[in-house]
Amino acid sequence: MVKRAFLAAPFKQLLNQQGVVQPLKIQEIKAMIALFEKHDFMVDNAHKREKWGEKMMTPKQCTIADYEAIKQCDLFVAFPGNPASPGTHIEIGWASAHNKRIILLLNEHDDYAYLVQGLKAIANVTYLYYKSIDDSLLKMAELLNSNR
Repeated sequence: MVKRAFLAAPFKQLLNQQGVVQPLKIQEIKAMIALFEKHDFMVDNAHKREKWGEKMMTPKQCTIADYEAIKQCDLFVAFPGNPASPGTHIEIGWASAHNKRIILLLNEHDDYAYLVQGLKAIANVTYLYYKSIDDSLLKMAELLNSNR
C-alpha cells in the first residue's frame, strides 16, 4: 500500500520578483519531500505541482486539487508560516476536519495563532519545533524512523 503525504507551506509569500519560489525555499521544500519519499511516501505538494510558481493554477483549480489531495493523504505536514499563511491555515483546517494525522513544523523562535497552538485539543497533531531547516529535517527523520 502506498502511503500518501501532503506537504503544505506558504506559497505566495515565498515568490520572488519573477513570480517563482525563492531558490533557497525550493531547496528546503525539495529536501523535505525527498525525506518523505525516502520513507516510502508519495508526496503531494502545491509548490512542486505548480512548478515552483512557473505554472500557477487558477484559484478554483488549486483549491480543488489541494482539498482532494488532503482527503486522500495518510499524513498531513505543514509549515504554517510566519507571518501566517492563510492558505496553509485553511489546509490545516481541512486536514483536521478529515481526521488526518497532522505534523506541524514550528520554528521555535516564531509565534503562531492560538488555534494552531491549541489544535491538538481536537485533532491528531504532533508539534515538531525546530531551530533551522536542517534541524526540522533531522527531527522529522527521527519521527518517521520511530514510526516504522
